[in-house]
Amino acid sequence: MYVNNVSLENFRNYKNQKINFCNNINIIYGDNAQGKTNIIEAIYLCCMGKSFRAKKDMDLIKFNEKNAIVNVEFVKADREGEITFKIENQKTFFINGVKQSKVSDIIGKINCVIFTPDDIEIVKGGPDKRRKFIDMMISSLRPKYIYLLNDYKKIIEQRNNYLKQIVNCGKPQEMLDIWDEQLAEISSKIYDYRNNYVEKIKEKLYSIHKMITDCGNQYEDIKIKYISSGSSKEIFLENIRKSRNIDIQRGYTGVGVHRDDIIIYINHKPVASFGSQGQQRTVVLSLKLSELKIVTDEIGDSPILLLDDFMSELDEKRRTILLEKIKENQVIITCTDKIDIESKNKKIYFVENGICSQLENV
Repeated sequence: MYVNNVSLENFRNYKNQKINFCNNINIIYGDNAQGKTNIIEAIYLCCMGKSFRAKKDMDLIKFNEKNAIVNVEFVKADREGEITFKIENQKTFFINGVKQSKVSDIIGKINCVIFTPDDIEIVKGGPDKRRKFIDMMISSLRPKYIYLLNDYKKIIEQRNNYLKQIVNCGKPQEMLDIWDEQLAEISSKIYDYRNNYVEKIKEKLYSIHKMITDCGNQYEDIKIKYISSGSSKEIFLENIRKSRNIDIQRGYTGVGVHRDDIIIYINHKPVASFGSQGQQRTVVLSLKLSELKIVTDEIGDSPILLLDDFMSELDEKRRTILLEKIKENQVIITCTDKIDIESKNKKIYFVENGICSQLENV
């Protein structure tokens, strides 16, 4: 699988640009704030239906313009296709020119795995960062999972609103039974998805991390554990009901999969608290390579790899391991300096002020 080209119109700092990629190594370099990451973002947008950094879709439109368009043409083992993203008053997606009724309809058409410097937050950040990591992986492979997350969010919002009404308006507590049942039902389904994919990560993570950290007598034992307030509808329901009085006092729901966490241990200690910066970055690399392997196994093809200024985060050894692991993938790399990667199939681009130019004779 690979992206053949991406076209940008009034997207971020690009007025009108088309970039043709090769199906192996593509290096995009230039100074900061010139538009390198915008190219990665545009491709990700057509893979996942959302930006990995913009909070508002309107932020994607070039300043003083009214709309933006991104078009990505891709090639898979069995077919070619294109996904178009348009944003004006709202965002709209098209597959091969046909308008899609839901954003989730495009997910899975192009599979990608993205590496960014912010991925260190998967290890160092709060539980929400780790939930987002696993949820995005699952969503890219099982688009129906998005509906579960959306339904869960709606139920939490409704229950939280009613919790406040119990205190402020004297509403009866018994009405919470409706939301508690729904919450327990969906929580158990989300738990099953997450637990399944954490187990898949676990299968890959140990061997990948051992390969990265194998330095003679330097051995690191890595483990990953999924922490949840339940594992079945019955357990979730019991715990939600136990927490009811506290929830009423606080005005929000304290039990459910929105509180889940994924703990990663190095030598039996949580790496978030006790790991060095080098260990934490190595864990991120191991997690992302595990994700890459899982996606490859699931789709039976090589996903597109987006490396946004990630190579600078790695030492020479880890760069070598990463490049060895991704040689079968199309790779699109952004960096501030032109890096030298051996490949017969390679394109290099220079970005300056929202203009991306391919360099000749490289």
